[in-house]
Amino acid sequence: MSFQIRAAFTDTAVTVYQAYTPGIGVPAAREGRFPSTWKRERMTWIKPSFLWMMYRCGWGRKESQETVLAVEITREGFEWALRSAALSHFKPGLHPDHEAWRRELRGAPARVQWDPERDLRLNPLGHRSLQLGLSGEASRRYADEWTVSITDITPLVHQIHALVTAGDLEAAAELLPRERPYPIAEAAIAHLRPPTP
Repeated sequence: MSFQIRAAFTDTAVTVYQAYTPGIGVPAAREGRFPSTWKRERMTWIKPSFLWMMYRCGWGRKESQETVLAVEITREGFEWALRSAALSHFKPGLHPDHEAWRRELRGAPARVQWDPERDLRLNPLGHRSLQLGLSGEASRRYADEWTVSITDITPLVHQIHALVTAGDLEAAAELLPRERPYPIAEAAIAHLRPPTP
């Protein structure tokens, strides 16, 4: 199984997805920044994969995840987080032992988890998609320095879901964000790629 960072991105920014209650998501999109009720000291998970976000939030239907946001952040910030991250799980062959992994995780402001990518029906695919958890310095920088724009994409989410439900996968696919392999030096993320058997 391969591990891929795929995302919608420009020369300067990359789009990640989150889902919140309307009380947080609506003002965040309106103001273009996260409100004071958004807890900067808590870990927050960002997902470059639109369909993995749909799997996680149930197309914006799960409780407390009704407002789906597309958050554009600087590529510089995204790559800083990747370079500074630790894997969220111990992997033999990548970490010498559990204690070394725990030390790495405690000292890292970000963590990475790889989960099966999803298709339009939210079935797992044969490659894994990145989830990036931000805490401490990374969480604060995400909210206050890296964020370029925040867009409420809930109507688009519901439109795509309606097409999927109706069985029109071709029309649904046309509306998906154009995600491509993200160009980052292998050396910058080698510490995040579990060894293949």
